Amino acid sequence: MQSSKTAEEMEVAFGQQLRELRLRRNLDQRLLAEQAGVALNAVKNLENGRGATLTSLVKVLRTLERADWLDTLAPTVGISPMQMLKAKQPRQRASKSKGSADA
Repeated sequence: MQSSKTAEEMEVAFGQQLRELRLRRNLDQRLLAEQAGVALNAVKNLENGRGATLTSLVKVLRTLERADWLDTLAPTVGISPMQMLKAKQPRQRASKSKGSADA
């Protein structure tokens, strides 16, 4: 499914979700930054959709007890049944080596 939102719109929406989560936990930005071990500007940037480092994002999400959000960014890669059918069958035995005395 392709989103019609731009990257900037997605960042702003994500920042709004972070802000709402922070407020539901009754934390101000300074306290969240302190507890997460990040700069206050990192929290402000995340909430305003201006980005921050991945490390800051991870620390903030952990502090807000929502590190599970990261799991949805990179789901476990599996092989589909169609890929399995298209895949080359594994070899069942080794080839005879040239000059083998077993011939």
